[in-house]
Amino acid sequence: MTSTHLSFASTASKGVLLSATVMLLAGCATGPDANPRDPLEPLNRSVYQFNDAVDTAVLKPVATAYQNVTPSPIRTGVGNFFGNLGDLWSSVNAGLQLRPREATENLMRFSVNTVFGLAGVLDIATEMGIPRTRLDFGQTLGRWGAPSGAYLVLPIFGSSSVRDGTGLVVDSSVDMVSGLNHVPTRNSLTALRVVDTRATYLRASSLLEDAALDKYSFTRDLYLNRRQSQIDDLIDKGIGLGDGFESGKDTNRND
Repeated sequence: MTSTHLSFASTASKGVLLSATVMLLAGCATGPDANPRDPLEPLNRSVYQFNDAVDTAVLKPVATAYQNVTPSPIRTGVGNFFGNLGDLWSSVNAGLQLRPREATENLMRFSVNTVFGLAGVLDIATEMGIPRTRLDFGQTLGRWGAPSGAYLVLPIFGSSSVRDGTGLVVDSSVDMVSGLNHVPTRNSLTALRVVDTRATYLRASSLLEDAALDKYSFTRDLYLNRRQSQIDDLIDKGIGLGDGFESGKDTNRND
C-alpha cells in the first residue's frame, strides 16, 4: 500500500470515527432531569474521565518534559509553524462566513509567514500588524444558523457539541498535516503538535485543578459559553443568523 493510500485511509478513518462518535453520543440522551445543554452528562463524564486518565498518564508528563528541555525560542517557532497552517483554513472559513476582512487578513498572514517566515516558524505577519482570527467549521455552521446541539466530550479531542463535532470532521479532513503523503513525517508532526498544544495549556490546567470543585462542569460551562459568545459576536456584527438560542431564555450566556 502506498503512502498516498495510507494518508487517505488515515484521514478517512478519522472522519468516520468522529462521525460515528457524534452520532452515537447524540442518540444516547438521558432523562428529563438532565442539564438541558448537557443531556448526555453520564456518558460525557465517562469519556471525560478516560481523557483525564490519558492526559495524566501520557500527555501531561510528555508535555512537561517537552517544556522543560526545549528552549523557549524553539517552542515559539513550533507554535508559530502550526498556527500558520491554521491561518489558511481560518481564511477559508472567514470566506464561507462572508467575512472578507478576516479572510484577507488570514490569507495575508499565511502568505507572508510562509514566504518570509521560514514556512511560518517566524511570525513576521504579527510584527507587520496583520491580526489573526482563528476560525473553524463549527463556527461557520453556527454563523449560518446551525444550533449547537447537545454538549459532547469526544475521546481524546475533548469538549465539543453536536455542531462542533460535525465541524471537526470537516476540519480534520482538510488538515494539512493529516494530508501529508509521507507517513513518518505526518505522524511526527501530528505528535509534535499534540505535545506542543498540551504544553501551552500546562499552567491553565494546573489552575483548573486548584480552583474548580468539579472540573467537568467548569470545563463544560466554559466551553459552551465561549462558543456561544463567538456566535453572538457574529450576530452583533450583523453577519450571523443565530444558532437557535433566544437571548431572553439563555441564562448562561456571557453577554
